[in-house]
Amino acid sequence: MKEIVDFLQTKKMIFKSLNSIDVKSLGSRKKIAIYLGVDLNKYYTCIFHISKKSRILQKEARELMLLHEKLETLNNSKINKKCIYIQAPLCSKAKALMEEEKWIVWHEEN
Repeated sequence: MKEIVDFLQTKKMIFKSLNSIDVKSLGSRKKIAIYLGVDLNKYYTCIFHISKKSRILQKEARELMLLHEKLETLNNSKINKKCIYIQAPLCSKAKALMEEEKWIVWHEEN
C-alpha cells in the first residue's frame, strides 16, 4: 500500500481515504491490487496496480474494464477517474483501448 501511495503523490493525486478492495469480492481470481479512493472534491477514483512478467494484451484490458464495472455496482456509485499502474510489458493496442475508454495509464516496464 505504501508503494502505491508514494507513487500517487508523485503524480499529484491526494485522497481523503484510500481503501484496498478484495479482488475476490468482485468475483475474480486475478493477481492485481485494486484501490478505491475519495479525492479532495469527494469524487471516487479507482486505481488498479498490476505487477507481473507476462504481457498485458487487449483481452486482459477488457477484463479489467469489466472489473471496474463490477466495482461500480459493488460501491453503488459512479467512479469518475479510472487509473491503472502497470509494471509489466504492455501491448500497444491494449494501451490504446484503455486510453480510448478514458483510463489514465501509467506504464513502467520491468
